Amino acid sequence: MNVIFMGTPDYAQKILQRLIDTPEINITAVYTQPDKPVGRKKVMSASPVKSLALAHQLEVYQPTRLRDSQTVAQLHEIVCDYIVVAAYGQILPKEILEYAPCINLHASILPKYRGASPIQQTLLHGDKETGVTAMLMDEGLDTGDILQIKTIKVSDDEMVDSLFERLTHVAADLTVEILENFASFISRKQDESMATHCKKITKADGAVDFEDAYELYNKYRAFTSWPGVYLSSGLKLKKITLEENSSEYNTSGKIISINKESIVVSCKRGSIRVFRVQPNSKKEMDVTAYINGKRISLEDTLL
Repeated sequence: MNVIFMGTPDYAQKILQRLIDTPEINITAVYTQPDKPVGRKKVMSASPVKSLALAHQLEVYQPTRLRDSQTVAQLHEIVCDYIVVAAYGQILPKEILEYAPCINLHASILPKYRGASPIQQTLLHGDKETGVTAMLMDEGLDTGDILQIKTIKVSDDEMVDSLFERLTHVAADLTVEILENFASFISRKQDESMATHCKKITKADGAVDFEDAYELYNKYRAFTSWPGVYLSSGLKLKKITLEENSSEYNTSGKIISINKESIVVSCKRGSIRVFRVQPNSKKEMDVTAYINGKRISLEDTLL
């Protein structure tokens, strides 16, 4: 079968790799977002999907606007049975949706967490279960009819990188299953009354305080890759665990325990254990080295 693939980040790259490795599937074109400036030097860099596609000599298209009439006309000239979309970054116009069945792989149990950051939202809310939804796309944002959902369990201490990796494997397997058995699936409408939405993560989302230990720890789980979690002072919390979440009316940021490897800091509700931190414009370090350098001791605050 002939497939046009649309995607941009690592999540999409791994799905594309699985499609490339499946003999029955022929990738006739790859669509991905335009190259972006990356790093302090703002070097123009290709997306992970583009890099993989070029390595396999696949035809790559990077339209700024997928809705442009010229872009639509060009796509209509490409032979395909299906269009597979995974974290592409643009909404498909009606003219493309009508050209071939458009199958989207979204990393949540839809209609929960429609939008740009479903994996992070799963961790922020402390969900015990998540999954990947394969759906037929429409003109809305993750609103299409559901073909199949695969679910997985989420542990209390799972981090964003490991959850991302597991969901990527689920999505890759599900993509092939859908394509190979498309005629056997009966789509169903999403329950709009259960819909929730999530936005793109920004650097500002990493700001934390010592109000609620459980919320702080879940932010750490969700944002450890980027943007990280940091205090108003700019101090980044690089390695922490949830100590407890039952105590109440504590002093925010108070150091209540110190040992050779870590400190315990109280929140208004609960407490966290801190192992490693990174001060502004300095390297990451053990928290004990940090508090010794700052002459911070028991009963002082980390704020």
